[in-house]
Amino acid sequence: MPARVHAILVVRPDGRTPAAHHLRRTLAALAEQSQPLDALTIVTCGEDSGVTEVARSSTAESVIAAPAGTSYAAATAMATLRLTGDAVWLLAQDTAPEPEALARLVGALELAPSVAFVAPKLVRWADRTEIVSLGVSMTGFGRSVGLADDELDQGQHDAQEDVLGSDVRGILVRADAWRTLSGIDRGLSGADEGLDLGVRARLAGSRVLLAPTALIAVSGDGVAGLPAPLTPARRRRRGFASRRAQLHRWLSYAPAFAVPLHWLSILPIAVWRTLLQIVRKQPGLVGPEWGAAAVGLVSLGAVARTRRGIRSSRSAPWSLISPLRVSAREMRERLDDDADATAAPRRGELKFFIGGGAWLVLGAAVVSVAAFPALTAWSVLGGGALQPLSTSLGQLWSNALYGLRTVGLESIGPADPFSSLLAVIGSLSPAEPSRALVVLWLLALPLAALGGWFAATRVTDRPLLRIAGGVVWALAPTLLVALTAGRPAAVMLHLLLPWLFYAGSVARRSWVAAGAASLLLVAVLACAPSLAPALALIWVGMVVLVLSMRAGRGLSHLIWLIIPSALLAAPLVWYQVRAGNVWGLLADPGAVWAGPQVAADAAGRALLAAGFPTADLAGWVGFVPGLPTWWVPLLAAPVALLALVAPLTQRWASGIALLVIAALGIATAFGAVGFAVVFTQSQAVAIWPGTGLSLAWLGALGGALAALDAGLAPRMAAVRSLATVVVLLAVVVLSVPALTATARHADVLTNGPVSTLPAYVAAEGKDDPEVGTIVLTPQNEGGVSARVVWGGSETLDGQATMLTTRITASAQDEQVAMLAADLVTSAAEDVVAELAENGLSFVLLAPSGEPETDNARAFRLAAATALDQRSGLDAVGETAKGELWRVTQEVQARPAEPKAAHDLGRGLALAQLVAVGIALLLAVPTAASRRQARRTSRVVGPYWQEGR
Repeated sequence: MPARVHAILVVRPDGRTPAAHHLRRTLAALAEQSQPLDALTIVTCGEDSGVTEVARSSTAESVIAAPAGTSYAAATAMATLRLTGDAVWLLAQDTAPEPEALARLVGALELAPSVAFVAPKLVRWADRTEIVSLGVSMTGFGRSVGLADDELDQGQHDAQEDVLGSDVRGILVRADAWRTLSGIDRGLSGADEGLDLGVRARLAGSRVLLAPTALIAVSGDGVAGLPAPLTPARRRRRGFASRRAQLHRWLSYAPAFAVPLHWLSILPIAVWRTLLQIVRKQPGLVGPEWGAAAVGLVSLGAVARTRRGIRSSRSAPWSLISPLRVSAREMRERLDDDADATAAPRRGELKFFIGGGAWLVLGAAVVSVAAFPALTAWSVLGGGALQPLSTSLGQLWSNALYGLRTVGLESIGPADPFSSLLAVIGSLSPAEPSRALVVLWLLALPLAALGGWFAATRVTDRPLLRIAGGVVWALAPTLLVALTAGRPAAVMLHLLLPWLFYAGSVARRSWVAAGAASLLLVAVLACAPSLAPALALIWVGMVVLVLSMRAGRGLSHLIWLIIPSALLAAPLVWYQVRAGNVWGLLADPGAVWAGPQVAADAAGRALLAAGFPTADLAGWVGFVPGLPTWWVPLLAAPVALLALVAPLTQRWASGIALLVIAALGIATAFGAVGFAVVFTQSQAVAIWPGTGLSLAWLGALGGALAALDAGLAPRMAAVRSLATVVVLLAVVVLSVPALTATARHADVLTNGPVSTLPAYVAAEGKDDPEVGTIVLTPQNEGGVSARVVWGGSETLDGQATMLTTRITASAQDEQVAMLAADLVTSAAEDVVAELAENGLSFVLLAPSGEPETDNARAFRLAAATALDQRSGLDAVGETAKGELWRVTQEVQARPAEPKAAHDLGRGLALAQLVAVGIALLLAVPTAASRRQARRTSRVVGPYWQEGR
């Protein structure tokens, strides 16, 4: 006599049509079974008029109403009270069995009396040729493993019978086994329920069989089993449920003596798994991981109930489970056997070597050595805005933290993010950090060529155009002017921008690109805070496009893009906002230098629009005496004209985007040239417009390459080559004066100085950063500038925009001003004692700016006389840096950094380090991320169908 089957059907309305629709299909499928049901109980978890109507119009013997939050395990427990018959069939609203499914399940159950339950083959709701689940096992560490999940059904698993467990949906369980095992464990949170039931059945001396010919279509609503990972919310829910179930089983199956150890290891393992999730490019699972860990820590009652249930029903040893587990070798084989690994790649070879990229970089290196031959023998680079770096790595990284600054009397505040970038660069040469800047200067041209070549790979696949991209970017006027004028932040920005474009343009595709782009964005904004508004607009545009055209896919990648930058800039932003100086956030980092640049007038802005940040036209003015230079801006015209043509080609979307980037760069340069937020030696200094022009050059170059790549028919390849050669020749001619500036002694670069202070002070301050010097500089307009320097030199990494942009004098500023006034006034008393009390050991009377005016000369002579007559000061003598005096009294130590500031600095550093660490982990490629990358085009936006 066939077994009498009582089906339990659980429904959870979600307020949407699919719940009722799926329920109708499931009920229709039940009505078509070749072996009819003996009884059906429906449990509705939550209220929904449509679902209730469908349920009550069915042939169910009863409909049980339960609260909306009722779990599948709890719902089946409610229906168990009404259970009749020999077997219970576990169903949900989205489980539609084939007509023969129940008959085949019953047949398999009757053939083997030792079987506790039989599991069907679950297939896709809309495509029954794809397997959703057919048997579940677990590893030695308790991780559940689907034995045939997401495979194409070709009958390859139909001979398999014995398994450890299965998906809970659609299983047919003997009624006596169901009662003995107390049904589904409620501590599993909706995951691994069939696996746990199979483990407990095995321990009770029973078996679990598969019935592969019994097909049930499932939609993945999440009522029973895990929801289909169609949305980020569902993926997070799956992650939480899976990890929660794994922890519950881990504690429930462990020997009694090991349970406390397992419980104590939950949090450390959560930390480790967090790192793994980030490396695997699944940061969305970090939150579920910690949520599951938190629930696992407080769910000891559920664990105790499960362990009691296992003890009461167990009649077989745990060793019976081992043969059915998945071994480590089998797991490796499963991971290696990736169905996507053999998918046809859409990405061609990079062709860096055979495509000319390597020769381009090598050629740029040769040009760099020829243009700056003296740098090969220098250890410290000076001139312009260049200064030496700190002599030790400890001081380098200390200057990157919140706390006491190396300039100012007792200045406490945030470091510029640029200091962190300098610390990274200086760490590449730990014995001589300053030499790292010299090497960077020598490698600037080849690095720029390399970056330009890679950025061009996002626009074109043509080798000639990629080479053109590298050449044009390396010979851009903004880079050459920055190199010859000694502007380190501008040089670094130009080297970083193409890599930001390379990674940021595909940040929405993958976490690897998003992680790399987030780090590059940190570095770019550290070098050029004035680009923040333009980059923010670009980011907003990317978010809008993702939301409107990609249905939000990749939005989380774009959100992460700005998080590290926000965290690193937060201390400085908070400081400047509290000081009422928001505009100070746009200041150029590093040493303030009022070097040559265009004027903030119509003529100056015309030069900016042509791509020139200085009025000398990248060195052409005066290059050939008497030669007119009106034609020089025309050399940039080919790039500009091609960029304007790009929106008219098949690549119009990319062309418009690149043109917008160029326009934002020009707008930034226009605004910067007339905007001064820093000062030096009584002189306000405008923001360097070259950073905006670098962004504009990037957009224009990208647009030009897009136009050349797609704007000409294939039969016009010769025209493309000719246009490319014209662009290259124009840029090469434009670069000649800058590349020959060092040979003509037309640049500002110098060999050193090792210190900005006299050698006597540098020697004492080399190993003692607490040596203080007050530097007095007579001003040509009258008066004196005073500043305090700690250690053996002012350093590039020790500069701080919080000091150079301040708009009101602080108490320390007023104290320094009083000290300076008293020092140069013979009537003042006890000023030397005050110097000693504040930790100042030296007084330096520096020369004024050239040419020295009569007012400055008179002030310098009077100040020197007053200092010579001051008791307690010992004249060291005339030096290359000015006249030096030493304090002969006992000098007190510099006031220590307050503990609160010290703790705040370390806390901020830890938070920033965590953000950078996460970004680094995300940026590390994995085998899966490389396979995914191969399935997408390297070129972004080819003919508007990119990403299809």
